[in-house]
Amino acid sequence: MDEKHHILKKYYGYDEFREGQETLIDSILAGQDTFGIMPTGAGKSICFQVPALLLPGITLVISPLISLMKDQVGALNQMGVHAAFLNSSLTFRQYMKALEYARAGRYKIIYVAPERLLTEEFQAFALSANISMVSIDEVHCASQWGQDFRPSYLKIVEFIQMLPIRPVISAFTATATREVRQDVVRILQLRDPNIVVTGFDRKNLYFAVKTPRDKYKELSNYLKDHSAESGIIYCATRKNVEEVCEKLLVEGYPVTRYHAGLSDSERQKNQEDFIYDVKPLMVATNAFGMGIDKSNVRFVVHYNMPKNIESYYQEAGRAGRDGERAECILLYSGQDVITNQFFIENNRENEELTSTMLKTVMEKDRERLKKMTYYCFTNECLRDYMLSYFGESQDNYCGNCSNCLTQFETVDVTDICKKLMGCIEESGERFGTMAILEALHGSQSDKIYKLRLNHNSFYGTCKQTSLARLRQIVNHLLVEEYLEQSADQYPVLLLTTLSGRILDGEDEIVMKISEEKEHQTTAKKKARYVTSTLPEDGSNLFERLRRVRMDIARAAHVPPYVVFADKTLVEMCQYQPQNKEEMLQISGVGEMKFQKYGAKFLEVLRHTQ
Repeated sequence: MDEKHHILKKYYGYDEFREGQETLIDSILAGQDTFGIMPTGAGKSICFQVPALLLPGITLVISPLISLMKDQVGALNQMGVHAAFLNSSLTFRQYMKALEYARAGRYKIIYVAPERLLTEEFQAFALSANISMVSIDEVHCASQWGQDFRPSYLKIVEFIQMLPIRPVISAFTATATREVRQDVVRILQLRDPNIVVTGFDRKNLYFAVKTPRDKYKELSNYLKDHSAESGIIYCATRKNVEEVCEKLLVEGYPVTRYHAGLSDSERQKNQEDFIYDVKPLMVATNAFGMGIDKSNVRFVVHYNMPKNIESYYQEAGRAGRDGERAECILLYSGQDVITNQFFIENNRENEELTSTMLKTVMEKDRERLKKMTYYCFTNECLRDYMLSYFGESQDNYCGNCSNCLTQFETVDVTDICKKLMGCIEESGERFGTMAILEALHGSQSDKIYKLRLNHNSFYGTCKQTSLARLRQIVNHLLVEEYLEQSADQYPVLLLTTLSGRILDGEDEIVMKISEEKEHQTTAKKKARYVTSTLPEDGSNLFERLRRVRMDIARAAHVPPYVVFADKTLVEMCQYQPQNKEEMLQISGVGEMKFQKYGAKFLEVLRHTQ
């Protein structure tokens, strides 16, 4: 067994690396700058932690996420690896004590916030330390084209340049388009980097988009079918979080909440209640989740559409980190677009942005919102839409999304499209979607008369087509770029260069239209809890092992999954090891964890014989 596999087994309890991990580790150990793009749950941290334990000096891990630092440092210490974090959650006294220990060589891995890199105290430490590697997590934050640009990441290059000896640089992210990847390499001045993209596809995740009239009713019905599972419900605003959480509490669900309007102490408590499964349901804004490695999240429901594909992919990817089946459901409404447009136009959160930077970011944000909206409109494979966005297309059928599992009929809608475009053209491209659709449908509302759309020659020409069907056709034309919307607060429908091909009779529009009847093999059969693989009569043993794990976790002040993942407990139930040698064959049980916890779990397993 080579050194890296020995480390993997001893500390992590695994016999083999996952896809891409060994390639990235070998690249780092060879001294080459390395850039890994791996989906959420693919094991990015192992890619820099394993070489960190093999390199002679210290590894600095730069991360913007306090929760991730705390989580990963806690997990490392539980495995027997000395690690620390340096961020704003520490008092000045604690910070200086941590630096003192770092100088003494106590830590092999140090997590640090980018804002700390150029402080006098940290520079004094770094200039005298033996730093073998600087690893940058969430590296998309360095790019203005990324969805979460942070100017503090631009300080990383300055920090590296001041070091007496340049260490190997590694960088990791789950979300980076080709444009972002090129930008990161340029900004961080990576030298001939080995760029490894393991693929964005998470085959265990089921994706669905729904457009319910009553979102809360849809959510409530969904939770009734998933009552024994842990999940996250994302809302766009604090107000939505409060309303949804309150309604779920009234219904008796074990739910908590998280948003920036709560006190630090309440956010911390609510987060711990979720992680420890005291309250397995979390209703939150996007302020929650980054760096949370909870492995048994079986579903993520987006109550509102996020502002871009990157955010959606990252947030949805918090489901099924254990590799078992999980669901990602998006509940869409037109109001979501308006809410996100408001957020984009009023984005002043990042005070470090110059006016030029802010303008660039806003333009990109508008374009990304358009792509996110089209995800909710498309009748093609949802997984393929996202993979194509990241430059990784596959066959337009995955068999594990709501579109692939929905019956469609193919309909020629060219005539309706001509009337629609004619109405837009005749009205001077001055009106929004609803006004145009109501005019085509022959509405006699005051609004239509006030706008004089009843005098448009196309008024009432689509009376026989439902408003819902007309909206589907508009959405399809937007996705295919036969129409576009203005970037105003109240967007209007505009013709494009492709519109003329329809009006001139050069193109025909044939689209797939839902028959409104989804196969019954979707949600309930696609996402089953990890314990579905338990042997007969294994549930009682599983629950006993979970109780032991919870007792250990509480005593150590760490989340239960840091002790052992559910998947590891299931394997214990399947094979029921009776001694150390057999226990070390269980995936996720390493030498260090066995020394700490093994005896307590063996005691339970031996009493089942």
